[in-house]
Amino acid sequence: MGAGASVLSCCRGEFEESDNTGSEYQPLLGDRERQAVAALVKLFENDTRISFYDGEPLRALTVLARSDVHHLQLSAATAFSEISEYDVRAVPQEALAPVLYLLQSAYADVQQGAASALGNLASVSANKRLIVEMGGLELLVRQMLSPNTEAQINSVGCITNLAADEENKLAIARSGALIPLVRLGRSRDLRVQRNATGALLNMTHQAELREKLVAAGAVAVLVDLLHAKDEDTLYYAITALSNIAVDSDGRDALWSAQAKLVTELLHIMQVHKIKVQAQVALTLRNLASDARFQRAIVQSNGLDALLPLLQSSYTALVVAAAACLRNLSIHADNEDPIICAGLLPELMDLVPQADQPELQCHAIATIRNLAANNGSDKQAFIDAGLFDRFRMALESTDAQPQVLCELAAAFSVFALNDQLWRPVVELGMCHLLVRLLRCGHTDTEYNACLAIGSLAGKGHPEAAEELMRLWPRGLREGLARALTLPEYASSNVRPAVLWVLMALLNSRRAAVCKVLRADSQMLDAIESIGVSHVPSLSTSTSASWSLLPSFFATKGKSDEMATSPVIADCKTDVDDDGICGFAPEAQRMRSLAAQIVALVQDTD
Repeated sequence: MGAGASVLSCCRGEFEESDNTGSEYQPLLGDRERQAVAALVKLFENDTRISFYDGEPLRALTVLARSDVHHLQLSAATAFSEISEYDVRAVPQEALAPVLYLLQSAYADVQQGAASALGNLASVSANKRLIVEMGGLELLVRQMLSPNTEAQINSVGCITNLAADEENKLAIARSGALIPLVRLGRSRDLRVQRNATGALLNMTHQAELREKLVAAGAVAVLVDLLHAKDEDTLYYAITALSNIAVDSDGRDALWSAQAKLVTELLHIMQVHKIKVQAQVALTLRNLASDARFQRAIVQSNGLDALLPLLQSSYTALVVAAAACLRNLSIHADNEDPIICAGLLPELMDLVPQADQPELQCHAIATIRNLAANNGSDKQAFIDAGLFDRFRMALESTDAQPQVLCELAAAFSVFALNDQLWRPVVELGMCHLLVRLLRCGHTDTEYNACLAIGSLAGKGHPEAAEELMRLWPRGLREGLARALTLPEYASSNVRPAVLWVLMALLNSRRAAVCKVLRADSQMLDAIESIGVSHVPSLSTSTSASWSLLPSFFATKGKSDEMATSPVIADCKTDVDDDGICGFAPEAQRMRSLAAQIVALVQDTD
């Protein structure tokens, strides 16, 4: 039955006479009520497609909504509920006012109809804030506290929709809704449970509210909901836990339940649908922003659960698994388990996939993290095709800037490793680093400088000879750009270039001095950097290393918190000379530039 037919039958029923025998006396209608009913009957008979949100229909329904007669209130609530099922749009304040009035009715069935209508209308952005501004939130919280299941379903469903608006979230928290929502997450009614979990999920999108949810006891409820039979409820709970895991305080709260949490998540990841599996992997990734969870996930056989996802034909699953592995690989104790689990070849195969840049970035960063432990045997990396895959990625014409940056960062780690630096040189990959040095993206150029400088600093003749061979083939151009172009004045590329030059001087002083003395542009640029502060210099290159800025020290893993949603901004200062860095580092850079000039001028 359509809304028009439902309301029409209710309205007509009010005209039927009661014989007053065997039934309760029906209240008489007032003139305004009778006129409103008559108007609606006439409107329905002439056009069943009328709008309830303005004009005569709205005025008539408003009269019915404010009536003391139960049946008339119910007729109005039913009309608003059923019409809002298919006519969902932004409505004026005048249309919401009678619905909110009905929400305060003494009759439970009227309240339910009004809450249902409000929930439907709350799916429209413009209505969300208007409902809150008009005081609807407090009425809905009151409905949530009702023992009536239908009232709980409709009120919580409406709050779920309201919570999708960022400005409403804080108002919902201040209204006292969080504790009732957490309590209703344990409801035995699956519909109430689903709506409450959806509302909790919507409230986890702001850090302040995540903290309030943790304080309200949401973690224990959400962990218990990992047993939910309803697929939507389960997905909402997993996603809410993932968002809570963004914050360190949230991860502390989750750690108290880690044994049950990790075990349940890994079980779910192996038996549920793709959408749920992917969200579990992303939740584990967020948890793995914490060293405790990095070990706990691996010790709970999490790698065995991630391997099938990494081999999946569904890109979303592969990306989620790779992102999780990226954070797991940060922990030094996880390197051997990841390799032993057979994940390294799978990761290598992802590196050249230029049509999936996000996937490439996760795979490259994971391999970089694993390679950062200089004390372990890296032959497995070479055997798995490390350099073939990285060469393919570097040589791809479709490589995205973020992928090139990850590749350069990986090579900066390889160049430090006693087993991996030599293949970089022997396989002729230095020219690819030189290409990255001229790519136009400062982060990539910075990492390329670190790699080239580390190779030069090895002190092995073959590395220095290869770099000097590339000097006229692009290396000089890349270094000169960073020293001379004004856009590099406030980037870390410029001091990194100075470090490369010092490393080359340390290994091949005569050859480097010769090319620099013949290159007035580069030498003048270096001298201009150091001229503002000339320290007491020594011609000993060993002394120069004490001036190396600390932000060049690439010790350990360079991917801490790489895929955590936490974004930490590191504030640096720009001094009067346009040199970026903390003040002592800018001083060191000037000292390093001055020392390079002195070494070039003093060397015969």
